[in-house]
Amino acid sequence: MAKRDDKREGRLAIVSNRLPVVLKKRGAKWHVESGSGGLVTALLPVLRNRGGLWIGWPGLTAQQAGSGFEQVLADASRHAGYELVPILLSEQEKEGFYLGFSNEIIWPLFHDLHVLCNFDPAYWRIYRDVNEKFAEAIAANCRNEDYIWVHDYHLMIVSRCLRDRGIAAPLAFFLHTPFPPLDIFLKLPWRVEILQGLLSYSLVGLQTLRDRRNLLQCVENLVADATVEGDGEVVNIRFPDRSVRVGVFPISIDFNDFARRASDKAVGKQVKAIRQNLPNRKIMLGVDRLDYTKGIPYRLRAFQNALDRYPDLHGAVSLVQVIVPSRENIPKYSELKTEIDQLVGEINGKYTQEGWIPVHYLFRSLSQTELLAYYRASEIALITPLKDGMNLVAKEYCASTIDENGVLILSEFAGAAGQMQEDALLVNPYDVEGTADAIHDAFVMDLPEKRRRMKNLREGVKGQDIFTWVDGMLRAGIDKELKSFPVLQDYLPQIEIS
Repeated sequence: MAKRDDKREGRLAIVSNRLPVVLKKRGAKWHVESGSGGLVTALLPVLRNRGGLWIGWPGLTAQQAGSGFEQVLADASRHAGYELVPILLSEQEKEGFYLGFSNEIIWPLFHDLHVLCNFDPAYWRIYRDVNEKFAEAIAANCRNEDYIWVHDYHLMIVSRCLRDRGIAAPLAFFLHTPFPPLDIFLKLPWRVEILQGLLSYSLVGLQTLRDRRNLLQCVENLVADATVEGDGEVVNIRFPDRSVRVGVFPISIDFNDFARRASDKAVGKQVKAIRQNLPNRKIMLGVDRLDYTKGIPYRLRAFQNALDRYPDLHGAVSLVQVIVPSRENIPKYSELKTEIDQLVGEINGKYTQEGWIPVHYLFRSLSQTELLAYYRASEIALITPLKDGMNLVAKEYCASTIDENGVLILSEFAGAAGQMQEDALLVNPYDVEGTADAIHDAFVMDLPEKRRRMKNLREGVKGQDIFTWVDGMLRAGIDKELKSFPVLQDYLPQIEIS
């Protein structure tokens, strides 16, 4: 590991496929924008101004980078209060590692959609090479005292690469997606190598008990010298010469930050504008990245079924479906968008009345102010993934519903369902009629019940927020908490990156 002239104790070192910023060129100059997604949302408030580092791919190929981007990242590092360490990929590495192995094999497989997998052996070779490249960057930039925390399915074998280099520092890994059951994991040609990578970490964190049960079942059936001990929140997988801790740590959000920003005057002004544009009706909100795991076509069919069977919904409720563009160059995703476009057109063509359009469809990213305003303006959130590791949108919606007048309809296959099942309306997204019934139940629910349910949901998210998640991983990994990595006074105050 790298030696540095640094009197401070170990730092938090986050390693993920992507950096938390996006580099874009405007004319001849590079500009930095804040990244998006659950990982960035979760970890930014944790690392901010603590003097740690974040290692990842800036979204550029080596051919695209050219010169000048290092200085832009250095400036962004000063503003953020932690170091951004970029890893550049070649065009071939981007295709094989990111678009190939990660998104055409692991992503569908870990979401129980193995029929969509493309098990190209070339993808595995490139995935292995890129994990080696990440390991090289970790070794060059981290010290043995640092807490190295690797994230998600893109980097499952980085630990094996580091161990092969003789690095013995504690390594933690958190999987943000579900982990599949044995019968599905067995379909992966490189299943043993992936398990060996995961078991080379000191600590493996998973979202739910179901995910941990699936992983342990795979270990017990595929790893000869492993013994599982314990039955609490964290268990041990013991080998003759070492042990690996495996725990359940449901990820969350910075509740107080969302609630505070949702109360902002600019958000309130936009809430008023949204309600004026959709007067005298209840707003039902769906917010998703374009992805086949999100169940958007099933959701639209459920809304259509509700309109078929419940005439009191006509003119009284509008679905605002926000879809953030993603991976449109992959055929399955472009086909999905076409299907969604057609369903929206079909529903609006059949049910639109003067002054009322059933589905308002936004295919774009929202600013933070817009997103918070839609959360606040919506009386119903319709979050129905076919499978999801956690789903932070559900938690963001609850934190932002400061009036406590919203209803959360949530897929039972989202990881968040385990924490929210008592007060959300849980649905099977494949059950179109059942989801339609839940839409109507939410529509007719009286205000006292709405407020009781939402109050409980908000208290649950607040009580198990992002800092609880981090502390759980730190205690299990190195017997420390986040306060062991204090905010440093020698950094500039956080400013918004644009």
